[in-house]
Amino acid sequence: MSTSSNPTIDQTIEQCQPEDITPVRLEAETVESTSPSYLRELKSELQENGLFPAGLTIEVSFDEDCSLITQREADRIREYVRAGSFLGVGSVHVSVDDVANPEKVRPALDACFERARRDGIALEIDSSVPLER
Repeated sequence: MSTSSNPTIDQTIEQCQPEDITPVRLEAETVESTSPSYLRELKSELQENGLFPAGLTIEVSFDEDCSLITQREADRIREYVRAGSFLGVGSVHVSVDDVANPEKVRPALDACFERARRDGIALEIDSSVPLER
């Protein structure tokens, strides 16, 4: 297996032209909805203001040792990964406040990593407890 890049990808990157646009990182709490109609409007407004949504940040907490709450938080992450994909962000940064049971959280985050991978988004986890694979 070769470790070199695909020649067509290299050629595409070499032909990139700079744009006069400002990359911004969106905070999930300021995104009013993850519905496609709202995201379309948000993306349009950002473009009209010369802004590009390069990243999205979400804060989550796994502070209860409860499978349902863990799943709810993981679903929120996947929802924002989907929204980020719609907006065209390159990364979703997840800030984890607290973790009651890391062994319960890791499989839920693995599913989030897989969703982000399929959507072509880098998922970054910031936590005091090692949660990444």
